[in-house]
Amino acid sequence: LVNAIVELTETGGSLRANNLRVIDTVITSTTRVIANKTAWKDPFKREKIENICILLTAAIEARGKVGLKMNVLKRDLDDIIAILPAEKSPTVSSLADSDYVALEVILDDSVERTIVPALKRAGASGIITYPLNKVIH
Repeated sequence: LVNAIVELTETGGSLRANNLRVIDTVITSTTRVIANKTAWKDPFKREKIENICILLTAAIEARGKVGLKMNVLKRDLDDIIAILPAEKSPTVSSLADSDYVALEVILDDSVERTIVPALKRAGASGIITYPLNKVIH
């Protein structure tokens, strides 16, 4: 077939799927939104453009992050929170069983594999991890 290719990659998944590897980076690019001046002056169109920017930025912010939910005995809550490298303080919600709370947090997916077992050992249960589509600040 071919000896080499040049490909635009985001995650490298298609390269790995075809048993290829990156030899060198030709260019690193960033996402840009460009609007013409007439469209930008129109309030309706400007709002649509701004909405696209908000959602696009949120999708970029979500890269490399995961959501984590779990149930925690109230007596273990401080120990569990001490394990978490959170963006902000985790969300803690009451449950029907008054001995437990639900805890939810967003974290870098690079720490998920070490954090989840540590949470389990510290007493968390019903641990659920999920990918994020958008993170809006």
